[in-house]
Amino acid sequence: MSNSSPSDSSVPPDVPQPTKLGFFTKLAYGAGDLGPAITANVGVFFMLFFFTNVAGLSAGLAGSVLMIGKIWDAVNDPMVGVLSDRTKSRWGRRLPWMLYGAIPFGIFFFLQWLVPPFSTWGLFWYYVIISIFFNSFYTAVNLPYTALTPELTQDYNERTNLNSFRFAFSIGGSILSLILAQVIFSQLELPTDQEYLILAGICAVLSVLPLFWCVWGVRDRVLAFETKRNETEETESIPIPEQLRIAFSNRPFLFVIGIYLCSWLGVQVTASIIPYFVVNWMDLPEAVFPQVALTVQGTALVMLFVWSALSERVGKKAVYFMGMVLWIIAQAGLFFLQPDQVGLMYVLAILAGFGVATAYLVPWSMMPDVIELDELNTGKRREGIFYGFMVLLQKVGLAVGLFVVGQALELSGFIETIPV
Repeated sequence: MSNSSPSDSSVPPDVPQPTKLGFFTKLAYGAGDLGPAITANVGVFFMLFFFTNVAGLSAGLAGSVLMIGKIWDAVNDPMVGVLSDRTKSRWGRRLPWMLYGAIPFGIFFFLQWLVPPFSTWGLFWYYVIISIFFNSFYTAVNLPYTALTPELTQDYNERTNLNSFRFAFSIGGSILSLILAQVIFSQLELPTDQEYLILAGICAVLSVLPLFWCVWGVRDRVLAFETKRNETEETESIPIPEQLRIAFSNRPFLFVIGIYLCSWLGVQVTASIIPYFVVNWMDLPEAVFPQVALTVQGTALVMLFVWSALSERVGKKAVYFMGMVLWIIAQAGLFFLQPDQVGLMYVLAILAGFGVATAYLVPWSMMPDVIELDELNTGKRREGIFYGFMVLLQKVGLAVGLFVVGQALELSGFIETIPV
């Protein structure tokens, strides 16, 4: 990634930061999470199923592809975090990464859904290589984006509100991708591999364009922050061992990544299993499982704003505990669900949405507070280090979880679909 300016356009004049963020700035910031949300959601709900039931990989190989991709995704997070901290350009530290990475991000997402005429091992290595490239560009656009939050506002409650906009787009993107899947799978009479390819093409375009909207929509605010930061701080080069010490000696950071890792791992692993649960256990058509996922995500979208408002009254910690209790009840109910209890399945999906909303909202709204505490103690702003290691640990946990899901399917005797 070059440290040069993304264009020859002149930088807007130094504009003093307003006390509060404007609505359109919040809207533009939220749009930046639409693309990563769409691609991540399609991947977590459909990719394992696609590998086994469309590409014809064994469940074990499919789980291995996902694990390798996620481990690389985790490894490259601290790299991008540190590099974005050190980037110098007219557009600040974060925005050039989003601008340059957007189009390759969309291209490599699309390439994941091709089924080349290769042998089983040829397909395995094709998907591994494409996954590595896709996850590299995913990190290049998404990690600098997440590090923008503390640069846009230093107000404690406004950060929660800003993250409500972010996750409204995030969950909205998830819902949009599921609606597209539902329409394509139920209305188009095409071979299954072509249906997935159409879904991937539409989602790739929808993922790239909002990133440009975000860059242009927040750049004045970000550049005003960068101007102020450059007047008071010199960029320092921090060795990797020192980064580890900084991150893991910060107790509030350890608490935040702990709750995020556990809750987000539950979201992602459950989402990967839903297609098999609906089709193989509930004995329902394949087109039904997007409806179940839509129920969860739609509820979570509504509850984002409810939890955000409630957190200003009772605090983030109380909101998180309330959401997790409801989610645990829903997960336990799914374990005992029987194939003829379809109505109860949807009730539990709604209940799960209450908890999923807190898994989106609370940890990410706490991270800027951790960064502010570190700055208070050290006099340095090091968003990239903390966001990088937060996402690294989340993705390592997810990689192991998806690998275990694939191995469990194979050990249980699951038979993949062999393409003809």
